Amino acid sequence: MIEAFIFDVDGTLADTERHGHRVAFNQAFAEAGLDWHWDEDTYGDLLAVTGGKERIRHFVQTRDLPQHRDPQLDALIRDLHASKTRNYLELLESNAIPLRPGVERLLREARAAGIRLAIATTTTPQNVTALLANALGDHGLGWFEVIGAGDVVPRKKPAPDIYRYVLEKMRLDARHCLAFEDSGNGLRASLGAGLKTVITRNGYTRDDDFTGAALVLDSLGDTEHPSQVLRRQYGRDCLCVTTLLQLLN
Repeated sequence: MIEAFIFDVDGTLADTERHGHRVAFNQAFAEAGLDWHWDEDTYGDLLAVTGGKERIRHFVQTRDLPQHRDPQLDALIRDLHASKTRNYLELLESNAIPLRPGVERLLREARAAGIRLAIATTTTPQNVTALLANALGDHGLGWFEVIGAGDVVPRKKPAPDIYRYVLEKMRLDARHCLAFEDSGNGLRASLGAGLKTVITRNGYTRDDDFTGAALVLDSLGDTEHPSQVLRRQYGRDCLCVTTLLQLLN
């Protein structure tokens, strides 16, 4: 029996990467007087690196930018990431980043069915709180029993640490939970923790390797935006809780 759904955030609950984080990073760079700019293709490549601060460091090192040799690089990265987070929260508060099709519907169905909800993400707790509050209302945050986010574990995805953290906090066996991810890195993390996983891929992750996923779709789907099943046909316009449990139990 599936007792809990555990959700990734960026790219899974909402398309935050392209229109949220990428934009906020570029604003932070401009505010710092840097001539860096991450276009959509560049940012797509950088998504192979998990974590915002790690992404900045990778960019500086692989482009051999002058800052690579600056002894104050760590401080610069911290400041840029803090500025980026502030910009991202402002985007969320302006309702510029809605939930992906079918997400709110499935969350409500899960709650009605008595399925517990949790978050397992590498993004900061502030980002998670702001997204849920603006997309679901102030009560939305309370829907999730555990929010595993940011630096609460030493290793970020694709390491399974964040999922193991959430499972431990919920006192649940991985066999009784289902993860929702959008990327190859996320899938490796959830599988590493022993979780069956549903993938809702997006434009940035369409070419990722999803070997081992229980189900791969382009979205969870709703009546206005039917989902397309990319692996394992189930013949419906959207993935409801009942169908999901029948498929995966």
